[in-house]
Amino acid sequence: MRIPPPLISASVVAFSALSEMSFSQTLAPPPIAPAPPTARGAVYDPQQFPSVRGETERFTLTGRGDIDGLILKDGTEVKTSADLSTQIAFAIRPGDRVTIHGLRAAALPLVRAVSITDDVTHRTVTDSDVSISTNPPPVRPAPRPRSGPPQAPGASTEMTGRVRMALHGAQGDVNGVLLESGAILRFPPDQSDQLASIIQPHQSLVAEGFTITNSLGTVMDVQQIGLARDRLVAVGAPVRPADDPGPARPRRRPPPPESGPQAIPPPPPSD
Repeated sequence: MRIPPPLISASVVAFSALSEMSFSQTLAPPPIAPAPPTARGAVYDPQQFPSVRGETERFTLTGRGDIDGLILKDGTEVKTSADLSTQIAFAIRPGDRVTIHGLRAAALPLVRAVSITDDVTHRTVTDSDVSISTNPPPVRPAPRPRSGPPQAPGASTEMTGRVRMALHGAQGDVNGVLLESGAILRFPPDQSDQLASIIQPHQSLVAEGFTITNSLGTVMDVQQIGLARDRLVAVGAPVRPADDPGPARPRRRPPPPESGPQAIPPPPPSD
């Protein structure tokens, strides 16, 4: 089948016109990506809180091996959130002089930190962010330790040592001890009353539990503790109130009525 010449000419002219229009158009520039949101700092200025200065001696660890505070050379215990473990591991290291802004305990050498600043590098860790000064920090001879994910505890082990000091939670409750060897023993705070005579400073003790050792230190989640192997006291999970049966226990039956004269039932109706 032959296409008439007029039709071919019209098709060629239309194709040429469309081609010139397409090449004459300029490509629109790609949209500019929005700038990433800046990191949010603390809601309140940490500088308004009282400050404590000192030299970092060591980290304190949770039973999972995360950093939850510092011990200063003068014995002051500084509490931080375990959520900041990685930031603190990179910003602070033992031997650094630091400035802590936070709340001081009334009767204990304990500080609840709102921010911690390394006095040399000027790196600051706050409750919500890590801010680094614009001045380049000096070169460190060794890399900072990583806290990393918590290691899975292995089989139960035994540890012996002498108590150096008690460790506390953010509310001042005793939840562990630091041994003179540098190892940390952790137990539920509601067990501290029954362990009061065991965890006194300079007291020798024996503990059994699950131990984690990483680049930050050694910590044991205590299961049993005592003055000797034959005098171990079981340390369990936090005690549940007696009125709360918990999800795995059936609810207790209500107590029987108090004893007393029994009511005589009325006689049956007569016919």
